[in-house]
Amino acid sequence: MDREYSSFGALKGLVLYLLPFAIIGAILGIFWQAMSLSMAGLLVWHYYYQQKLTDWLWNSRNMMPPTAPGSWSYIYDGIYRNQRRSQQRRRSLAQLLRRFREAAEALPDAAIVFRRDGSLLWSNQLAQFYFGLKWPDDAGMRLSNLIRHPEFFSYLSKGNFEEALTIPSPARDSLDIEIRVMPYSDDQYLLVARDVTQIKQLDNLRKDFVANVSHELKTPLTVLQGYLEMVEDPSMTPPGMMTKAVGEMQRQSERMRLLIDQLLELSRMETPSHDVFDRVVDAPVLLQQLQTEAEKLGKAKSINVHFDIAPIKVYGKEDALRSAMQNLITNAIRYNHEGGDIRVTWQMVGSEVEFSVEDTGPGIASEHLPRLTERFYRVDKDRNSERGGTGLGLSIVKQALQHHNCELQVNSALGKGSRFWFRLPAGLRVTNKRH
Repeated sequence: MDREYSSFGALKGLVLYLLPFAIIGAILGIFWQAMSLSMAGLLVWHYYYQQKLTDWLWNSRNMMPPTAPGSWSYIYDGIYRNQRRSQQRRRSLAQLLRRFREAAEALPDAAIVFRRDGSLLWSNQLAQFYFGLKWPDDAGMRLSNLIRHPEFFSYLSKGNFEEALTIPSPARDSLDIEIRVMPYSDDQYLLVARDVTQIKQLDNLRKDFVANVSHELKTPLTVLQGYLEMVEDPSMTPPGMMTKAVGEMQRQSERMRLLIDQLLELSRMETPSHDVFDRVVDAPVLLQQLQTEAEKLGKAKSINVHFDIAPIKVYGKEDALRSAMQNLITNAIRYNHEGGDIRVTWQMVGSEVEFSVEDTGPGIASEHLPRLTERFYRVDKDRNSERGGTGLGLSIVKQALQHHNCELQVNSALGKGSRFWFRLPAGLRVTNKRH
C-alpha cells in the first residue's frame, strides 16, 4: 500500500515476463508463435484483474482493494489512495457544511439560498417559519411559486437587489418581513429576511404621535390667534366680546398646558424605576384628597360621587398611583351625564388590593375597549374634544400601572355605564410583618 509507481519497474516486469517466451521460441524456431502465446496469456491475465477491479468498485463494500501482482497492484493501490483522499475531503466538506448550517440556524435572520433561475437550494428554520417553506421537500422549486406575493415576484424578476423589499409574511399574517438579496457566486444568491413588524409599528406610532400632537396644539393656537387678531384694537371690540375672548383664550391656554403636562408626565413614567417596592403609599389619605377634588368637579354636573375606602396601605410610587386614580375618577365625571352616579372603591379582593371606578355614563362599545389606552385614541373625538380630553389620560394610567406590575381592566357596555379597575399584587400590600 501507498507505494510510489515506477515506469521503470513496470517495464522491467514486462521484459522479465516476455524474456522466457522469446528464448524458448528462438531455440525451437517458433519465436513469433511463442510471443503471440505470451501476449495472449498477458491479455487474459489483465482481463482477469480488470474484472476483479470492476467487481471491487461496483459490488464490494470493503474499502480495502483485492490483492494483485505486478502493475495491477499499483492500479489498485492508486485507486484506494484516491478513494481515501476523496473520503477525507467529503468528511471535511460535510463538517464544513454542518458548521455552516449550524451558524445559519443561529442567525437572528431568515436565510435562503437559491439559484439564478429562482430554484431553492436551502433554507434555515426561521425562513421556513416566515415563508411557510418545507425543507428539503421544496428543494429545486422556484421561490416565486413558494412565496406567492406580487411584489416579491416583481422583485425577483427585475433582478435589481440594491434596495430592500418589505412584504407581509405569507405564513404569518401579523408579521412584516424585510427582504434583502445578495449574490455570492456566479449562479447563486443569498436571501436574508428579518422581522420588522415592531420597527414598522414604532414608526407608525411616531407618525401618529406627531400628527396627533400637531392637531391638538393647532386647534387652540388657531383659536388664540383668531381672538388676538380680533382684540388688536380694544376700542373697536365690545366689552362683552372682549370678556368672552379673554375667557376663551384662557380656556385654550389651559388646554395646551394640560396637554404638555400630560406628555411630560407620560415621558417620566416611561423611564424604568426600581424603587416601587420600597416606599409606602398611604392610599386612604391619598383617596380622601381625590374625593374632595372629585366632589367639587361633580357638583357642577350634579353628579353624586361615593367613595368606599378601606384602610389599606401599599408599596409603590405615590405620584404614579395618584395619576392613575385621578385620571380614572376625572374621566368618570367628565363623561357621565348630569345627575349620574360614580362609585369609587379601594378594597381587598382575595389577596390583592383593588381600585375601582364605576359610573352610570353612556358606556363604551366593545370594539373600542382594546384601544382605550393608546395615545390620543378617542371613542368619540368631537364629544371628547368638547369636554376637554386630550386622549392621554388612559395612556398615563397604563404606564403608571406597569410600574406596579398590574394592568387596567375595563367592563363597559353601551347604555349601561363603565367600570375601570385594577388590582395591585398581594406583594405590594403593606402588612404588619413588612412594615
